[in-house]
Formats: sequence, C-alpha cells, structure tokens
Amino acid sequence: MRRPAMVVARLTAAAFPDLIGRHAGSEMNGKTPSIAVGGAGSIGCYVGACLALAGRDVILLARPDVVAAASRGIRIADLDGRPRAVAPGAVRATGDPATAFAGADIILVTVKSGDTAALADLIAAHGRPDAVVVSLQNGVGNLPVLRDRLGPGRTVLGAMIPFNVVRTDAADGTLSFHRATSGDTAIEGGRPGLAALLDVEGCPVRETRDIEAVLWGKLLLNLNNALNALSGLPLARQLADRRWRRVLAAQIAEALAVMRRAGIRPARIGAIRPGLLPMLLRLPDALFVRLARRMLAIDPTARSSMWEDLQRGRRTEIAEFQGAIERLAAANGIDAPLSRRIAALVREAEAEGRGSPGVTPEAVGGRS
Repeated sequence: MRRPAMVVARLTAAAFPDLIGRHAGSEMNGKTPSIAVGGAGSIGCYVGACLALAGRDVILLARPDVVAAASRGIRIADLDGRPRAVAPGAVRATGDPATAFAGADIILVTVKSGDTAALADLIAAHGRPDAVVVSLQNGVGNLPVLRDRLGPGRTVLGAMIPFNVVRTDAADGTLSFHRATSGDTAIEGGRPGLAALLDVEGCPVRETRDIEAVLWGKLLLNLNNALNALSGLPLARQLADRRWRRVLAAQIAEALAVMRRAGIRPARIGAIRPGLLPMLLRLPDALFVRLARRMLAIDPTARSSMWEDLQRGRRTEIAEFQGAIERLAAANGIDAPLSRRIAALVREAEAEGRGSPGVTPEAVGGRS
C-alpha cells in the first residue's frame, strides 16, 4: 500500500506517570504516556498543541505543509483569543509513520472520514497492539471502519469534538490555529485515567456512556457544515439570518424523522434537546441571537471545515453528513429529499473546483 505523504512532529513534555497505563488505566512503572495524533490537520494540530502545552508527550503525524513550518513551532488561540505557543526547537519532523505510532500508548485519529481506512492500515502496520485508539472525527461511520481494519483485540474508542478550529498562519509562516466555537469534547467511558489525561486547557474533555448517541447528535449540527460551505458566509452571520436557519431547521427535522424511523435517539449537544432544534432555529432573528448567545459562542470570522475544503479544492465530508442521512433513509424505506438536494449542490461545487458557490438559501430549496 502506498503511504500518504506525512511527517511527524514530536512535542516533548514532562512525565505524567500513573495517569494512564498500557491499557488506559494500568500502572506504567513511571513511563510517560505517549500520545500520537494521526493525521494532524487543524483539529489535530490544535489538540496536539494543547496537550503538549499541558505537559503531555505528543507526536503529530501531519502533512507536508506542517513539515515546512514545524521548525517555527505552533501557535494556538482559544475562543477568547489568548495566544499560546509551542516553542521553536520543541518540534522534530520525520516522514516515517512508524515513528509516530510504534511507541504510542494512545493514538488520536483526526483525519477526515474518507481517510479513516488508510490511517487504520498505518496504525495496524506500525502501532502497538495494546495502544488505545481514539476517533476524534465527525460522522457516525468511523468507529466501525477502525474496528474492522484493526481487528479484534484492539481497543478503539469514540469521541466527539464539538468545536471547530480555523487555521490562521502567521505572516512568517508559523503554523497558527484558532478555536472558533465553544464546547467540551465527549469521550467514550470505560478507560480509567484516559479522560483525565486528555482534559487540558483549551480542550476540555468529559466522559459519556453512550458515544453513539452523542455522534448522532453531533451529526445533526454537522448538517450545517454544507449550508455554510454553500453560503460562503461566516458561521455567525449565516446563523443570524433566519432564511438560512429555516433551511437548517428543515434539514434537522428531516434527519430527526429518519432517525426516529431507524430507532436512533440522538443525544443533546449542549443545552437543547435535539427535537427542539427546528423550533429554536425558526425563531425571529433577534430572539434567536439572544438565546443562542447563551448556549454557543462563535468567533465572528469562523466558517465550517467544509467551506475550507471547497476553498482548498479538497474532498468534503458530504458523504458522511447529508450522505449518512440519505443512506439511513433508504435503509428504512423513506425518502430524504432535502439531504439529497444539499449533497448534490456540494458535489457540484466540488466538481467545479471554484470554492464556495455563494448560493442563496432560496436556491437550496428548503423552506419550512
């Protein structure tokens, strides 16, 4: 199998013995737990930097642009804008995935869903059999792929990151990442010490008993990624426009109907029950903005990762978002026309390769 072009940046840190062992909770005889971040894009670099700044021992497996900038360190900013930096000289780069995975106690998977299988194969080839693998990915299909490719006996856990991260490189080329929305990461329970090890400043982590329900709940919110990409607007501006919120409300209502037919009960993400989201989104602008401000903080410049994918000419995750609703609907004998319409518009924009098409909400065709 051809290896993807990647590099590894090692961020050395002080030891945190006894927090987590070879089996995520056992004694390690004082050995510093090593955390590998597989496929470090914006989310992976931000999470890795937060962990390193908190004293964790982190290895980032990343792509060529990270290699070029690695010697200058990594800068991050939380939602409040306060800058922090992983100092130059704390970064080592290599092109060998074995360097990232061979000694890792924990492997955080942060690639896009379309790359999950390929990264799982690299983990299987180079990772330790007793390493704990954690999916920090959007979508509901990554855990089955990881577990299937890694085989029985491997520990694979799900997790959900609720916030998005924007890459904002400095003028001198230093890698810079800004967390643009709020929320705590949810991680599947059952491994004592794992949540505590990963719970650091800038990336708070809590355990959940039902990661599948959490992932379906997050999928409901991820349905806006496509709308934001199609609009070309910053998230805060798009969500302040009732016309776009009506489209999103119709999308979520359709997805909820499909989930009900399939017997799926999505968990709440934040303070609002999933079933109330369409009603909330349809509120008049002033009332919605006042309520939303209490529940979700959004940087005024933030956009969705799918918007960034279109701008950079990359494959989007539309198959894992609206596509997941289409497939679930088909499997349960019902239709999901709005999901199909939005997915088609995104695929059309992908094929044209000119970035966000900047369409109007009326052009999407979803009113309720």
